[in-house]
Amino acid sequence: MSDLPTLEAFDVPDAVARMLDQPAIWRQALVLFVRHFADWEAAWTNCVGRDAEEVQRVHALRSGAANVGAKDLAVVAGQLEDVLRHGGGQAASVDALRRQLREEYGRAWRAAAAFCRHASPEAMP
Repeated sequence: MSDLPTLEAFDVPDAVARMLDQPAIWRQALVLFVRHFADWEAAWTNCVGRDAEEVQRVHALRSGAANVGAKDLAVVAGQLEDVLRHGGGQAASVDALRRQLREEYGRAWRAAAAFCRHASPEAMP
C-alpha cells in the first residue's frame, strides 16, 4: 500500500497489514494509543520501585506499541518487562533500560500525537 503515511518510530505498513490492510483501522488504533497512553509516563514514573505495578504498566505499553507498529518502543518495553519480571538485572542495566524506554516512549508518542492532531483533529481531546 503506497498511500500509507510515513511516521517516525512506526512501521506503518506492518501494522496496517496486521489490521486486515485497512489503514482506517490503524488510524483508529493510533488515536486510541495516543489517548490511552497520554499520561503513561507520569503514572509509570510514580510506580517505579514497585515491580509488580511497573510490570503491568510496561506490559500495557509494550502491547499497545506493538499493536500500532511502534516496534522499537515495544522491544525496549519488552526488555524492561522481562528484567523486572524475572530479576537478574543489575540496577545500572535496569536504569539504562528505563532511560531508553522513556526516550522511545517520548519519540513514539509525540510522533503519534502530532499525526493524529493533523490527520484527525476532531478525534483528539
